[in-house]
Amino acid sequence: MEPTMYPPVTKAIAQQRAEAAPEALAAFKAFSAAVFAEGALPKKTKQLIAVAVAHVTQCPYCIKGHTEAALKQGATQAEIMEAIWVAAEMRAGGAYAHSTLALDTINHSQTHP
Repeated sequence: MEPTMYPPVTKAIAQQRAEAAPEALAAFKAFSAAVFAEGALPKKTKQLIAVAVAHVTQCPYCIKGHTEAALKQGATQAEIMEAIWVAAEMRAGGAYAHSTLALDTINHSQTHP
């Protein structure tokens, strides 16, 4: 099998990670459980948000895990794809909005005609 950039998470890797920092892992798991629990937002909505954010942060493990979790919470393919499009728009919107910094720099540059 050809190596990939993102290796699969195996039981051995999970155990190694747990043994390397058990307290931090326990705290993270508790935090994650609290964040994704039913609350003011339903679990499905939270997972759709996570799918969108995972695409912005570009974490393949998060994309896969939260897509699976969203499906388990009843999200449809259309809902998941719509969440991804929201993420794409926000990512592009951020680049557009930050163009203000470049234009401001140009406008204040001594070499700008």
